[in-house]
Amino acid sequence: MDGVRLVEDEVRELIRRRGLDPAHQGSEVQLLVHDAVADYEERSVLGVLPPLGRLDLARKQVYDAVAGFGALQPLLDDPAIEEIWINAPTEVYIARNGESELTALSLTDRQVRNLVEKMLKSSGRRLDLSSPFVDASLPDGSRLHVVIPDVTRQHWSVNIRKFIVRASRLEHLVELGTLSPQAARFLGVAVASGLNILVSGATQAGKTTMLNCLGASIGPRERVITVEEIFELQLPLRDVVGLQCRQPNLEGHGEIPLRRLVKEALRMRPDRLIVGEVREAECLDMLIALNSGLPGMCSVHANSAHDAVTKICTLPLLAGENISSNFVLPTVASCIDLVVHCARLPGGQRRVMEIMALGRRVENGVIESSSIFRRVGGTLELTATGMPAEEKFSAAGVDIGSVLGVRS
Repeated sequence: MDGVRLVEDEVRELIRRRGLDPAHQGSEVQLLVHDAVADYEERSVLGVLPPLGRLDLARKQVYDAVAGFGALQPLLDDPAIEEIWINAPTEVYIARNGESELTALSLTDRQVRNLVEKMLKSSGRRLDLSSPFVDASLPDGSRLHVVIPDVTRQHWSVNIRKFIVRASRLEHLVELGTLSPQAARFLGVAVASGLNILVSGATQAGKTTMLNCLGASIGPRERVITVEEIFELQLPLRDVVGLQCRQPNLEGHGEIPLRRLVKEALRMRPDRLIVGEVREAECLDMLIALNSGLPGMCSVHANSAHDAVTKICTLPLLAGENISSNFVLPTVASCIDLVVHCARLPGGQRRVMEIMALGRRVENGVIESSSIFRRVGGTLELTATGMPAEEKFSAAGVDIGSVLGVRS
């Protein structure tokens, strides 16, 4: 056994004896680690114990093991790493700047299980044969997803999508090249005027970041209710209540799905409703809420802005046979004002590819739409031929023509 492992065992025993909680008493644990490493170094001088090597590195390794997530902690601490996934104990991958890499890190099956157990400890979520999937949030806001055998072939599959705050406002997206200054001004005014916005894109396209940045343009006196499967949104607002789903207990009871949360949110005096992502029948409840005059935003997985509209018109049909497209199409047309489509380029950069406005007319099962901004040759250019949601902008006292620099 190496010196670091010996110190780690000593520190764990001291933590147990003193009744410390590493998750909430980090400074005390850090002091304990410092003293334990110093004491071990003095004893190792006699030549009986294996050496520790660099003391600063030994302290970090011991602290990460007892108060962090062990061997994965350096990867979690690296701001350039966006995602970590484990296909097998000896196959640990990372995504850096949008590109995947196989790391030199090698774990054991027991280490992977212990890490997952530690990650789930603060979430209150469980993982077992009756519930072989789990979604949870880590203390820093990163999202954890785990699948275990026999759903996987042999090893536990672990994904950690880190929450890296590179942008919290639309201006930050302009600095990153995701948006043009003109498009950012337009979206900021659209949010402030109460337009309903659908953010679309593939996985890792930046949809959650876009929702956070759009949310920053909401008025400071507005009460915002967010509903999500797992907490991911972090809005820079003062009056925000976040709700997340809950999985069923061992008896199969107590589940709280997204549909229930949308309905409960309407009883909480919201000025805005933000749904982290719609995947199923909860889309119907969201549309009904938005159709009642409550401004809101949500995200959806889609390949293009037009595909996003098609999907948002299809998902409500999952709510039951009594729901038909004759009801859904005009409801979507009257509810959704803008679609912001995001994409991740091959080099890892996130870009807004199109901002599309929906009209109020439905012809032959198709909702009229027009592109306001479209990325042409790497530049997000204004392509508007008319004024989107002019009545909402006018009600908010905004001359949208002057914002866009065009006249209707």
